[in-house]
Amino acid sequence: MADFERDMVHCLNRYFEDNGLKGYAYRLKQSKYNTQYVDILVDSLNPQYYLAVECKSLKGKKIYFKQHFHEDKDGVHQIDAIKDFIGKTGRKGFLAVEFRSGGGKPNRAFMIPWQTVLRIRETAPGISLDEIVREGTELTRSRGGYVLEGLYQKELDILNTNGIEE
Repeated sequence: MADFERDMVHCLNRYFEDNGLKGYAYRLKQSKYNTQYVDILVDSLNPQYYLAVECKSLKGKKIYFKQHFHEDKDGVHQIDAIKDFIGKTGRKGFLAVEFRSGGGKPNRAFMIPWQTVLRIRETAPGISLDEIVREGTELTRSRGGYVLEGLYQKELDILNTNGIEE
């Protein structure tokens, strides 16, 4: 998991650098004595890139809310804690998911808006790879790690399809 978190930090910082954007992603140090709401924070003066990112790396083709997320000592589910954190800080939330295929097949990674995670959680026990492909942004793979082409590309594609300009 730590490798995926590190890969995501590099991916986000490369995105900012390659696109001439001001922003900086960094991992939070984990400690059993401190509450850590998310794995990665992104600071930026641009509100679109003021982010909180939770990372999950797993085998299989579905991420389950009970299996892959935890509850804290007070019984608060991780998804609810992140929702509260995002609400209090004004950050935009994302779930970064890496599907490890094994057997020489390439891993796939995606970023999904936190609002989508919350919406799907209302009616399903998890999010399938097919839903993630439809709802999220896939990261491409290169020698240097994952590459983010555009964080809000799905939203822009929907707006452009409906005849609305940026």
